[in-house]
Amino acid sequence: MAIAYREFGSQQQGRVQVRYRDCPTIEVAERIPCDADTAWAMVTDIELPARCSPELKSVQWEGTADRVEPGARFRGRNDHPALGSWETVCEVVEVEPRRRWVWRVVGPDDTTSATWAFEIDQAREGVLIRQWARMGPAPSGLTAAITATPELEGRIVARRLEEWATGMRANLTWIRTQVDSDPRP
Repeated sequence: MAIAYREFGSQQQGRVQVRYRDCPTIEVAERIPCDADTAWAMVTDIELPARCSPELKSVQWEGTADRVEPGARFRGRNDHPALGSWETVCEVVEVEPRRRWVWRVVGPDDTTSATWAFEIDQAREGVLIRQWARMGPAPSGLTAAITATPELEGRIVARRLEEWATGMRANLTWIRTQVDSDPRP
């Protein structure tokens, strides 16, 4: 499984200082031995991350939404030892069937506090599934911690990106497990 950090930041004593305002992005990818239809069915199940995450406790569609389509919204309930409990509302902002779907975490005043996506590419002997997420640009749950200890911003952001990557790896591992246990030829 590959992890790619797409981060931008300022140099500080020879190393990159990750800043929230630079909207750092993290991506995890894995080749899965299945077809695009199977992968699409799995990555568009909004409950997938709740099955795999110690943080995301539940997810449900909002209003009359019941599938991934632009404008559909869903609510997530989260619990984290350092950040506490909270809910988020997410909105699907882009869908390319069997290929890609993108959602944003709706922040204050209808801003975007994070953007998440799943992407599927045909690959030899299956598909390549990527999950990525980008922080910001609007404030999020990290904002209070960064404001309280600005000298630790890089460490706070890097730790959160790694937590996200751990969750993404768990999602892709779960998908692989489902595909591997499928009795179809």
